[in-house]
Amino acid sequence: MYRSCFLGCGGRARAHAHAYEHVTRGKMVAICDMDEERLASFGDDYSVETRYTDMVEMIEKERPDLLHIVTPPTIRYSLMKIAADLGVPAVIVEKPIALQSEDYIQIRSLLDTDTKFIVNTQLHFHPNNLILGDAVRGGEIGDIRFVDASARSTPIDQGPHVLELVSSYLGLIAPTQVFGQVSGSGHMEGRQPSPSHGTAAVTYEGGIRAQVTFGTESAPRIWDNDSVFMHKRIAVYGTKGWAHWFMAGWEKFTQAGGYESGAHGYGEQDLLAQAGLTDAAFAWIDDDALGHATQLSNSLNEFGIILGMYTSALTRQPVALPFDPPAGLLDDLAEALA
Repeated sequence: MYRSCFLGCGGRARAHAHAYEHVTRGKMVAICDMDEERLASFGDDYSVETRYTDMVEMIEKERPDLLHIVTPPTIRYSLMKIAADLGVPAVIVEKPIALQSEDYIQIRSLLDTDTKFIVNTQLHFHPNNLILGDAVRGGEIGDIRFVDASARSTPIDQGPHVLELVSSYLGLIAPTQVFGQVSGSGHMEGRQPSPSHGTAAVTYEGGIRAQVTFGTESAPRIWDNDSVFMHKRIAVYGTKGWAHWFMAGWEKFTQAGGYESGAHGYGEQDLLAQAGLTDAAFAWIDDDALGHATQLSNSLNEFGIILGMYTSALTRQPVALPFDPPAGLLDDLAEALA
């Protein structure tokens, strides 16, 4: 069994920990948080007796195979760099992987380290997403012509999930161009600064095109749920059919099978997805050649679309990808939106 440690014991970390009920290849051995009350509560709830308030001390003493970094996005790079410098084999990092140009470029430098970084965009591993994705990539809907994906939350909050879904359904091919627009300054001062709304036409390798949309005023409401976080979706259209996944169900039409649909419970699917993402990290430790669907290189490609959308909105021009985003991009965007 591989050894896992947790850095951060807040609410999101509990979803990571709860998944260990279904993780088959690893176990939690230690946790770390500077808030001792939160640390104690988390350790008691998940029966983890070994507890630290210092990240370096935990890593040096426990030598984890896998480190979960479940901390605010404002401190991503520094913690990832420490993990890499200390030789942690694999790290699962919460999304978003970055917030702006500067930390995106810093984190991109970590691709040259030996640590295997994975971003926690777990929707890829939802059981019904895996089934639909296999059907799409296996040719059941023919050649892919167009993708329509959306979320009713902000581009930075739920955009990484949506863009990873597009990437995964297309077989993890890279984006080559983005042409976008954004609006709304209401979320620019938060912990995850972002325009309130955004939309972009994205071109991928081979000329496949996708339309992605974010925000309560522009993204569709798919089912009867008031939470803006519960309306992530993806529809893929091909020459012989289509497939549609959303947070309460799925649909598919093929020439062979006609129309099919089903419902699912998001919570149950998400728990299994979190476990699947974690076990896939252990499998990657076992075999370098396997890679991971949400590994850092893929996630940076996807986050580049968000920064490209911002840049496109400011320049009113399509942006070729990958690119080096300009310094001060978020400040320029905030000024323009204000």
